[in-house]
Amino acid sequence: MSDVMDIDLPVGVIADTHGLLRDDALICLEGCGLILHLGDVGQAPGDEVILARLASIAPLYVVKGNIDTARWAKQLPEVQNLTVNGWRLHMVHRLVDFDDATPCDVVLHGHSHKPRNEWQGDKLLFNPGAAGKRRFKLPITLGKLWLEEHQIKRAIMHLPL
Repeated sequence: MSDVMDIDLPVGVIADTHGLLRDDALICLEGCGLILHLGDVGQAPGDEVILARLASIAPLYVVKGNIDTARWAKQLPEVQNLTVNGWRLHMVHRLVDFDDATPCDVVLHGHSHKPRNEWQGDKLLFNPGAAGKRRFKLPITLGKLWLEEHQIKRAIMHLPL
């Protein structure tokens, strides 16, 4: 089953916060009509406050990441399916867990901390990168989608280190 909605505002996409929600990320997500968190919220007690802060900006959908092992994270689903402005979105933390038979237009994933914004055949693969703790020399990023009637505009936004 998939939630269906129409919104006129951008969709904020964030992943791999790992217990750190940066002020710059919150500023970038202001004005979004929907926020999607693609897992690895955090593993410590109290990290769930990240979800409450995001939900105070816009309706929030979340999937569980591999580090989301705290008691509060047990309720998080492994995958989520949404239809926004007619576009079928599939949320999963690790791309390797995506089932190719899933009917969708966009596969939203995290885990690698590497931003990705590319079409493969008829599916957009979109990873906003990591918005929390820096890993190796990878950038700190999040994403936005503008789901229009005939096209998907998208951006990876770099946050200051």
